[in-house]
Amino acid sequence: MSASAGTGVGTSERAPKQDRSRATRQRLLEAAVACLAERGWAGSTVAVVAERAGVSRGAAQHHFPTREDLFTAAVEYVAEERSTALRALFPQGAAADDRRAVVSALVDLYTGPLFRAALHLWVAASSEDQLRPRVTELEARVGRETHRIAVDLLAADESRPGARETVQGLLDMARGLGLANLLTDDRARRERVVAQWAALLDEVLD
Repeated sequence: MSASAGTGVGTSERAPKQDRSRATRQRLLEAAVACLAERGWAGSTVAVVAERAGVSRGAAQHHFPTREDLFTAAVEYVAEERSTALRALFPQGAAADDRRAVVSALVDLYTGPLFRAALHLWVAASSEDQLRPRVTELEARVGRETHRIAVDLLAADESRPGARETVQGLLDMARGLGLANLLTDDRARRERVVAQWAALLDEVLD
């Protein structure tokens, strides 16, 4: 009986510890993305992120031994969260009359702090040999997932001529709008572009 009780205590003690560990990791990831978006690569050290997350530098390095580990994990984490949120907006996919809403939602993926953080990471990777292969692999994985989501939401049949290229062109366009948004917030122009792309998708995909 004592052994059974002891096992129960051990299990109950481990669960809160695991919960705290997950919460600490999530705070670090969110703080890393915020720092990267606001300060860029040069100003985003592990110490700065740890302070923003409210944890010790040692705790940060326990979860992420290197700076590269921390920031690639952070951008990937938020990308996954945004992908989940995007799917949740259209749980049944998109009907033809919803395509403009889908295009707008996809464009929004490239106009927030995640894109800004990712951009700083890409720039850093262009000159950091240790970072480049990680970011290249991450970008390829995120790009494939975003493309799959776009195809699903738009009900695109990629066996039709031009369908795959049109969906990829949409994502390339969204990335371009995200770059432009870093300097100026031109929402009116963005809405016109979104409307035009929705009309183009209707022509190609229907």
